[in-house]
Amino acid sequence: MTDQPDQPDQTIARPELRTFDAVLFDLDGVITPTADLHRAAWAAMFTEFLQKQGSAPYTEQDYYEHLDGRSRDEGVQSLLTSRGITLAHGDTDSATSTDDTVLGLGLRKNEDFLRVLEQGINPYPGSVALLDELAGEGAPRIAIVSSSKNARQVLTAAGLIDRFELIVDGTVAASEGLPGKPAPDTYAFAAQSLGVEPSRAVVVEDATSGVASGRAGDFGLVVGVDRGAGRETLLEAGADIVVSDLAELTTNETGGNAR
Repeated sequence: MTDQPDQPDQTIARPELRTFDAVLFDLDGVITPTADLHRAAWAAMFTEFLQKQGSAPYTEQDYYEHLDGRSRDEGVQSLLTSRGITLAHGDTDSATSTDDTVLGLGLRKNEDFLRVLEQGINPYPGSVALLDELAGEGAPRIAIVSSSKNARQVLTAAGLIDRFELIVDGTVAASEGLPGKPAPDTYAFAAQSLGVEPSRAVVVEDATSGVASGRAGDFGLVVGVDRGAGRETLLEAGADIVVSDLAELTTNETGGNAR
């Protein structure tokens, strides 16, 4: 019999997350639809900037390849590098949104994002349902691990700030000197802060960089949430299973086996 190459298991049964010691959630695109707001803000800023540079125009694929899941500064640098554009990084203490620097472009995008966020945001119902199910006696510890420096503002706007005992965001990563996703350091830091071994923790991500982060950190389970990156892409990045909504991981979901 000819050996066949390994194929991703298409019918992995729904995992029981309560058997783990911790569940570490990304925020944008996993708990809240803020990824849509980020995507729109990035598109508006880079469309204008690249046009002025006479560079190849911004595309939606740029978001997934260079920005999604990365810290703001790393994302800006990645996209600029893809266009062969070199800008000064800028000074953290004096950068403004009018500067054509890596920091300036990031601040420019963030101003647009925060203006929209002020209108409030509703979390994904399926994500709230899973959080409800993971609460109570014997439940795993719950944390947010986000590249965004706006994680606390987003959780507050969504009414979920009290649901997570630990928030490791872009501000924490910067203060601790942690490299961003796809490096595993932010997730490893969260697990260590909770006193949990990575093998006993779950990573839940919608970005390929975040999925790769969980895989690189040897976490017990890496769940991909397909909000647009693509099921096969998330599997190739290292997801053990992929769902389209976190309601599929609740016990009340009918026919909710992970795909």
